[in-house]
Amino acid sequence: MDKQHRYLPTTEEDRSEMLEAIGVSSIDDLFSDIPESIRVTEDKTVELKKALSEQALTKHMKRYADLNVSTDSHAYFLGAGTYDHYIPSVVNHVLLRSEFMTAYTPYQPEASQGELQALFEFQSMICELTGMDVANSSLYDGFTSLGEACNLAVGATKRNEIIYSKAIHPQAKEVLKTYAYGMAYKVLETELDKTMTDLDDLKQSISEQTAAVIIQYPNFYGTIEDLKAIKSLCETTKTLLIVMANPLALALLNAPGKLGADIVVGDTQPLGLPMNFGGPHCGYFAVKKKYMRKVPGRIVGQTTDKEGKRGFVMTLQTREQHIRRDKATSNMSSNQALTALASSVFMSTLGKVGLTEMAQQNLNHAHYVKNKLKEKGLDVISEENVFNEFVVQCKEPLDKLSDKLLNENIVSGYDVSKDIGIENALLLCVTEKRTKEEMDTLIDVLTKGVN
Repeated sequence: MDKQHRYLPTTEEDRSEMLEAIGVSSIDDLFSDIPESIRVTEDKTVELKKALSEQALTKHMKRYADLNVSTDSHAYFLGAGTYDHYIPSVVNHVLLRSEFMTAYTPYQPEASQGELQALFEFQSMICELTGMDVANSSLYDGFTSLGEACNLAVGATKRNEIIYSKAIHPQAKEVLKTYAYGMAYKVLETELDKTMTDLDDLKQSISEQTAAVIIQYPNFYGTIEDLKAIKSLCETTKTLLIVMANPLALALLNAPGKLGADIVVGDTQPLGLPMNFGGPHCGYFAVKKKYMRKVPGRIVGQTTDKEGKRGFVMTLQTREQHIRRDKATSNMSSNQALTALASSVFMSTLGKVGLTEMAQQNLNHAHYVKNKLKEKGLDVISEENVFNEFVVQCKEPLDKLSDKLLNENIVSGYDVSKDIGIENALLLCVTEKRTKEEMDTLIDVLTKGVN
């Protein structure tokens, strides 16, 4: 080992073994795909231009930044898990307060009452939206919450199989498979009926070994699944129903808890979190009371002190750092307190009426575009009820349509052709931010030349 770098964990023998395992003879071989002419080596310097002043450098970098496409310059019809929604300015002002921005886990409740109350309010609002009894104070994101929900279901039922609808998010499937591999249980996928879960296939798939069925609500294609019918299929074998729900849609739709869901998870990105290159997001996790002690992460509770004053404390913590490792239900050791706070401020600012109105606008805008495209001759694959996303089959290759839309300052939707086996299938998202002019321009570009 190099004595100058004693802290490095790998020895020369370790490096040799790793290189042999991946089939190369030296570290340099790992860079063979990079042309030698542009590689930087010890005997080769990088020719940089003369340094700029701060002011000149700022202008130079801004010119490059202005080449990017963003929601400031373009209308976004791209969703597929991360959405362009209105965010009141007050959300960011609260987040930037040092008391919240610098806060970590509130281990000392007497010094963290504001932080704990914010998380308690977050839990309360999630319970109201989902129709569930208990919610935790957040997890990393919606897909992490889904993986933890499956672990809970397998542990609670003592069964080793999870069934998920093909209509859940593709990245959720990947995370789920990773969780299942680590915890050694099976995952099975059911087929689609257009853009909905095929209930006949699901019925045949459920067995006495099925711990839970996973349904997205609305699903990845924007279609609103029939949770009541799916729950009735689960009841014959006492299989749990896990629902991964868009919390904004729940302002309009029947709460999953009222339709029989046992566990409801999801991502609060639609509630006050910017897209920000896909993160950070905020996962929520809500359950029926009977599973409260198996919830991952932590739950903040309300109590009174010895003087009878209202106070907040961390009530239940099933994480392995706080209890005996063999008794822990999860190794999930942190939450997303700052983004959970953002969603709390967002929901508080809009209120029940505002949140419902925002959700209604998403519904109305999506159906306006969907119906116009159908009137003008495009095949709408999502014939069922949708929220703010739907699938349409276009007449031209999607890459060409994307370029045409970019010329109109519009970002196109997400290509789901391979997912549903239909050529030129486009998943479009229409949120409350889209104006009629933007929607009409999208419609004109997609239907130009269609008979």
